[in-house]
Amino acid sequence: MTDDPHVPAPGEVETRPQADAAEAVADVAPAASAERLLIALDVDGTVILEDESLSPGVVDAVAHAQSLGHEVMLATGRSWDSTERIMHVLGIEPEYAVCSNGAIIMGRTAGGGYERVHVETFDPAEVLALLRGHLRDARYMVELPDGTRLYTEYLEDWNLRGADRVTFEQLSHQPVCRVVVVSPGQTDEDFLELVSRIGLSQVSYAIGWTAWLDIAPQGVNKATGLQIVRERLGIAPENVLVMGDGRNDIEMFQWALEHGGRAIAMGQGPAEVHAAAGEVGPSVADGGVAAILRAL
Repeated sequence: MTDDPHVPAPGEVETRPQADAAEAVADVAPAASAERLLIALDVDGTVILEDESLSPGVVDAVAHAQSLGHEVMLATGRSWDSTERIMHVLGIEPEYAVCSNGAIIMGRTAGGGYERVHVETFDPAEVLALLRGHLRDARYMVELPDGTRLYTEYLEDWNLRGADRVTFEQLSHQPVCRVVVVSPGQTDEDFLELVSRIGLSQVSYAIGWTAWLDIAPQGVNKATGLQIVRERLGIAPENVLVMGDGRNDIEMFQWALEHGGRAIAMGQGPAEVHAAAGEVGPSVADGGVAAILRAL
């Protein structure tokens, strides 16, 4: 899904009727362990719909999970600025948040704010030059370790609040946490073919529903970020529950399942995402997260 779209200010998110999401999960999965769970939620296509409205019943269901003593957090490709606002809308203040597909981990401070507790970077020069040679009309954005974003051209789906417009050459002047590439007019299949053809070494990448390419440091993804969080919280591997819908959730799914946890894909996700998950729940539009959490 798109990683960092414009998000409405707190209080302006439209919610939809909950309908019968909780009942829908009854035949999907067994109840989880009564022990404290680490519940990591993707954002786009999992917590919120494409039109930026919340998935039906998600706020109440998250509150329900927290009332049971579970740790509910976000694991997303979005930057911290965008992630924090979604947390506010959900009414959660978790100990940690995994942002930028694992390149940034934010930790809650004693004063109630958040600070960067783990940052991964890489030199983007080589990968940017390689992509530029094949995608002359693409639009590029990089995220710096302090959260600053630099971009080449405006794109409606990007949250560019506080971002700086620069030349393409200036994107490579310093280490970055991630590179985002969008090529209007192309499809996700086009990007899959391109990446397969040109090869991307020394980096990790995920391709969204549209021609959206998200590049992180090599070996870095949501799973690596969540492993750090799980260890810091002292939660057993088998007490991990992750939910998502996109290709950038696949490593997270695999990590959870390999260690005895649960991985649930939203119903509308692509086939390869469903294949990677241990379970497939209702779609985001049908209140998938609420259904699973209400069954805990």
